Amino acid sequence: MEATASVNRSTEQTERPEPESFWQTQSAPTDALGSGAILETEALTRRFGKLTAVNGVNLAIAPGEVFGLLGPNGAGKSTLIKMLTALLPPTAGRAAIAGFDVKEQAAAIRRVIGYVPQALSADGSLTGYENLLIFAKLYDIPHRQRDRRIREVLEFMGLQDVSDRLVRQYSGGMIRRLEVAQSILHRPQLLFLDEPTVGLDPLARSSVWALVKQLRADCGTTIVLTTHFLEEADSLCNRVAIMHGGNVIVTGTPAELKASLNQSNATLDDAFIHYTGDRLISGVNYSETSRIRRTAQRLG
Repeated sequence: MEATASVNRSTEQTERPEPESFWQTQSAPTDALGSGAILETEALTRRFGKLTAVNGVNLAIAPGEVFGLLGPNGAGKSTLIKMLTALLPPTAGRAAIAGFDVKEQAAAIRRVIGYVPQALSADGSLTGYENLLIFAKLYDIPHRQRDRRIREVLEFMGLQDVSDRLVRQYSGGMIRRLEVAQSILHRPQLLFLDEPTVGLDPLARSSVWALVKQLRADCGTTIVLTTHFLEEADSLCNRVAIMHGGNVIVTGTPAELKASLNQSNATLDDAFIHYTGDRLISGVNYSETSRIRRTAQRLG
């Protein structure tokens, strides 16, 4: 693992010509599990003592896909994301992203993914540009390329006119766009968005939806997102997986899940109830309500 990290640092620090387009990512190696998927898991499991938080999950996500993870709190979504982003080792099973094993090649994994967590990841005491400069250094982007990368991503996010403003003066939607900008500076092949619109007003939420669609259309970015908003998943996702009790209950396109109910005008909410036996909102307890309200307050 240490050798992998050393090789990656050396490769990244070498001054190379920039691709013709900022959004032209590097070619992915052959996938480790042999399916052609950019992300694949085999019986991925995580236990905490006697509690099985994620139970034998099998997923295959194609390059360029927007994939949604749905489920109430405690379903295992956050634990699954933590394993896939190399923040938490699996107890059993395997996972690979862009040809790299999540458990054995964590350093390499972090160079091909971006991650926007639920928690606020931008520093309000710094400007937008300064926040991005910190991430450029963390990602070992060569010094001579940093300013160009930052300017281009600011323009792509529509933040170029406020780049010198303190982030504490940004609106909630602007903060989310900055956080996405932070996560894609190194041109990741796959982007994880954990509850990207929680705490945002309807206008800011629509802005984030448009951004997700733009990243997929313009950049071919593969996106995995978790959400409590079923209309969000219906609008954005090519496919979704519904999790419950640590298990993936069903996977399919929103249209397929609705059609599986054999009833007219079925919604994704109806499908969720059918497969889990309850409404998604039922998973929101006191602790979660408190977290959502704190997030909403931070994002303005």
